[in-house]
Amino acid sequence: MYTIKEVADKVDISEHTLRFWAKSGFFPFLKRNQNNIRLFSDNDIEWVKIVKCLRAVGTENKAIKRYIDLCVMGDSTIPERYGIIQATKLKAQQQMRDLKKQLDMLDYKEKFYQNLIQNNLKDDWNPMNKAKPKEEAV
Repeated sequence: MYTIKEVADKVDISEHTLRFWAKSGFFPFLKRNQNNIRLFSDNDIEWVKIVKCLRAVGTENKAIKRYIDLCVMGDSTIPERYGIIQATKLKAQQQMRDLKKQLDMLDYKEKFYQNLIQNNLKDDWNPMNKAKPKEEAV
């Protein structure tokens, strides 16, 4: 059995987040010791990992709770759980495509600035370096 601190270190999540998730009912089989301290089993850590994954993709807590509740209900809910995982995977894939575009832009800008530095060039794209428009005669 593991304490919140041990699980937080093991799964790289803050203790505060784990407490919040526990209060949200994400860990249905969590035990407490005689001092009312939450204790996580290896099985509970698997629940933590799936919740962490779902949250990382941006799944709302209400949807995570639905997924957890379906798991607890048993095998009759497998098709609905499968649908949730499929939808979450599609969302993650879109996020990956979006991140790839952002990374491509950052790569472009990195090379752009490397060129400026290496060749001691002025940044003509910076609006501050552009000539101010001449005021029109009245």
